[in-house]
Amino acid sequence: MSNEEIAAAQAFVDKFNESYAEKHYNFERQFWGCKMGLGDGGPYSTDLLSSTKKEMEDLLSDPKILEAAEAHKMAVGDCDTTDLVKTLDIIVRTCNCYSMPSAGSKAIREQTSQIEGQLEMRRNEMKLGYTDPADGTFHALSSVGLRNLLRTASEESTRKAAYEGLRSIGPFVCAEGFVEIVKLRNKLARELGYEDYYDLTVTNAEGFGKKQLFEILDGLEEGTRPLMEEGRKELAKRHGDDALEPWNISFKMAGSVIKKMDPYFPFAKAVENYAKSYAAMGINYAGATMNLDLLDRKNKYSNGFCHWPVPAWVKPDGTWVPSQTNFTSLADPTAVGSGLTALTTLMHEAGHAAHFANIRQPSPLFSQERAPTSVAYAENQSMFLDSLVGDACWRAKYAQDLGGNPIPFAILEEEINSTHPFEVFKLRAMLAVSYFEKALYELPEEKVTAEKIQSLADEIESKIQGGLSPRPLLSVPHLVSDEASCYYQGYTLAEMSVHQTREYFKKKDGYIVDNPNVGPTLTNYYWKWGNSKPFLDLVKELTGKDLTGDAWVDCLKEPVARRIVREKREYEEMLDKIKAQGSGTPEAPKDIDLMMEVNFVDGDEVISSTTDGGLLAACKRFEDFVGARVASATSS
Repeated sequence: MSNEEIAAAQAFVDKFNESYAEKHYNFERQFWGCKMGLGDGGPYSTDLLSSTKKEMEDLLSDPKILEAAEAHKMAVGDCDTTDLVKTLDIIVRTCNCYSMPSAGSKAIREQTSQIEGQLEMRRNEMKLGYTDPADGTFHALSSVGLRNLLRTASEESTRKAAYEGLRSIGPFVCAEGFVEIVKLRNKLARELGYEDYYDLTVTNAEGFGKKQLFEILDGLEEGTRPLMEEGRKELAKRHGDDALEPWNISFKMAGSVIKKMDPYFPFAKAVENYAKSYAAMGINYAGATMNLDLLDRKNKYSNGFCHWPVPAWVKPDGTWVPSQTNFTSLADPTAVGSGLTALTTLMHEAGHAAHFANIRQPSPLFSQERAPTSVAYAENQSMFLDSLVGDACWRAKYAQDLGGNPIPFAILEEEINSTHPFEVFKLRAMLAVSYFEKALYELPEEKVTAEKIQSLADEIESKIQGGLSPRPLLSVPHLVSDEASCYYQGYTLAEMSVHQTREYFKKKDGYIVDNPNVGPTLTNYYWKWGNSKPFLDLVKELTGKDLTGDAWVDCLKEPVARRIVREKREYEEMLDKIKAQGSGTPEAPKDIDLMMEVNFVDGDEVISSTTDGGLLAACKRFEDFVGARVASATSS
């Protein structure tokens, strides 16, 4: 190894990093513009989305790049320049995920991407909603809005209409290209030597194959099946057999209590409360810029997400490149329950943003969300933070009505009684997506038809969830999306880690909410590493244990009475802390510095920005904007 070889390797790495960062940015700009239905600052189109994606993937699948990276890696060996060796290694790992060894595989990939882009655009433009059974009026609603109606509408006929609206997504996507996408994805996987597309995707993202994954999931499925069966019996016992109809399940579990909770989760205050909660846990964004598009509207992508046009990384001269984040949800502030849903989504996606903003590695490849970044690793961070919204102690401080009154524990107790026996339904719904995609990609090609896909979805729902699901499998947007297909097992593995991580903090510090050690601990053990370490290793390094579902299952098995006693104690302890601080409000009226610039947008319109008066001032202008929209909607 000579100085010339090190210099040559560094020059290769520097050129690659800059080229990748540029192509990544161009693709993500199109991704945001198309998903959000933007007009200003364009042009945005599915053709440009496909072409910029192709340019990015052409770089990553270029055999000359992979060959050069491997040669430089061999030449420098174990030199003292650790970042150089590490970066060459991530280039090799990433390029192997995108390697297309033949012209045929490359052509299949490009054809699939084209159809995927067209389908996603048509799905965004789909006439979705429900027909009011009372008068036959059609009401346009996103899938998020329809699911919210399932939880809150008091009339069963309205809930059934909302469910039928969700069911309409399946036939639509199957007619608009999903059947061909499934065939092409499998064709590509087999061309590359994998069993099927699921095996390819899991192996690239998690580092182990489909067989090992389902050894883990089968154990969880078998271990929680009795809890699911008991839960369905209990729901029918409480509310009658009709409660098990897919349009009734969500409402019967929590419909009335959601309405009681609604005043304590005003949507307009969601961003401010998220920011205060994160600040109290010592979380910051390391100089990032974040665009928040939080409100539902026509032609907007039907799922919340967080993407990074600029991944955070450290250049060879030590220059810090802060992340730029695009972050969306689909809140309807006029709908009952929307505030809680939006806040949970906000805490989730903001967790992604905080995680990826704090990755400090020598290439943007370490902080991009696609393979070889573990899905479970990415989702663990966000799901850990959104889990706090369900804690009584968090709600004691942050769930307040507009008069500053905390949510009464009597309402929380009612919610625990209504929902805790059925918490396993969430786990089973996660598993259902993975088992459906497994079965889908194992179908012989001649059986991949619209009719078979739809009947298979119903079959898996009944098998895994005990009956048809309130969220029909084919309404899950991840299935049709390239970057999110065969992704859902990540949520399941992450939820296992969430409970294990919560258990760690509870045992070590005694609490999580407003614990100033949370942010620094997550940064040092989980966030800063990016995809440079395996997910399972990171969990073990923090918690001291291999990843298991034990903590999650223990939580599901906790008796309702014990849960109420524990949550009430933590609720009252938080109120005592607030009283001791001399303030009944979540935070003294001073600004919050999360070390980031935040822009509140609604499509092409910029609502407010922290560059004009700070975060709380920007939140206030956003609150006023939401108030005006609600007033307009209710007066029309």
